[in-house]
Amino acid sequence: MYATEFVQSYIDAWNHSDAKGVAEHLATNGTYYDIPSHSQFSKNELVSNLVDFFASGDHHYQLCNEVLSNDRTIAFQYKMTSPNNSHQDWLGAEFILLENDGALSITDYYDSHQSIRSSSLVSDRASLPKYAKSGLNSHQIEDYKRKLVRLMEEERVYLDSDLTLPKLALMVDCSVNHLSQAVNSGFKMSFFDFLNSYRVREAKSMLIHQDSLSQSILDVSFAVGFNSNSAFYAAFKNATGQTPAQFRRKTLF
Repeated sequence: MYATEFVQSYIDAWNHSDAKGVAEHLATNGTYYDIPSHSQFSKNELVSNLVDFFASGDHHYQLCNEVLSNDRTIAFQYKMTSPNNSHQDWLGAEFILLENDGALSITDYYDSHQSIRSSSLVSDRASLPKYAKSGLNSHQIEDYKRKLVRLMEEERVYLDSDLTLPKLALMVDCSVNHLSQAVNSGFKMSFFDFLNSYRVREAKSMLIHQDSLSQSILDVSFAVGFNSNSAFYAAFKNATGQTPAQFRRKTLF
């Protein structure tokens, strides 16, 4: 029941162009991941982003099929229609990881290039382009995993704050869809979680290294590849259960 009410409230906020109402579904340290644009937003950043989005035109959101949930996760499909421009209509799916006071993460997958030309709702998740079978076999996934680990461990490409899924796909020499599947299936995490796991590990090392003690936490967050301090704090706490400041104090003292 909670999952259904959560999703209904969430979609209602979108339909009322209520940026704060949407963001309030995030926990205090929650993060919103916009997968197609390779962006992530803290609670406050999401409000600013949505204010601009809602100003761009009218949009209507409708739930497709049932809400799937367990104790900590919610998943649902939706369609977005634009009354004034049918070419902006799209299908999407969201995956939500819950915390006590809201969503620790909301991950949004959609195809903004797909126009919905019929009134029928999506009945099969595989109908969404994001879930189309890519044809990757286990050997290809292992090959891409090895390349990814080398890029992260040896070349430390995660330090690039402008690193995106398409840029990383070029380095691995595969399609974006294949890389996304390799990360999801091979490492059991999203692209952002995979990337941030290395950045957080690097930050932990810097926070306790004697040569880095004079650096502020903000300096460390930028040095390891984060674009904002809030995104760094959210990722660090999600990975360690502590803020960067708490980790530094506890480790050093």
